[in-house]
Amino acid sequence: MTCTPSRSPIVAKADVLPGTFLAAVGADSAGKQELEPAILARGKVVADSIDQCVEIGELQHAISGGFLRREDVYAELAEIVDGVKPGRTSDDEITVFDSTGTALEDVAAAAAVYEKAVERSRGVRFLF
Repeated sequence: MTCTPSRSPIVAKADVLPGTFLAAVGADSAGKQELEPAILARGKVVADSIDQCVEIGELQHAISGGFLRREDVYAELAEIVDGVKPGRTSDDEITVFDSTGTALEDVAAAAAVYEKAVERSRGVRFLF
């Protein structure tokens, strides 16, 4: 998993072995980049939001560099979660999750944290 403010690749194609899963979450604005674009061309790419990742995610560099086209992106995360498309289909497949962050992901994370806090009797409840 990468989550940095990098503006140049910190993971090279040579670093990625068959069967690797990469979750790239640091590229969340124009110009940010963590992965060498050839990695995306080599793997099965899933995006949280294709439109958003093409603009500000790792896909911005892979597409502008000619390594892949928008149509080459395998799926959006929702398609995998809903079972519309399968996730990994072989042990040696390289899978890349390009995530720029969406409000729904933030709400899901907040709900999970809240449920754990209630379960463990942690936190402070505020009434508005």
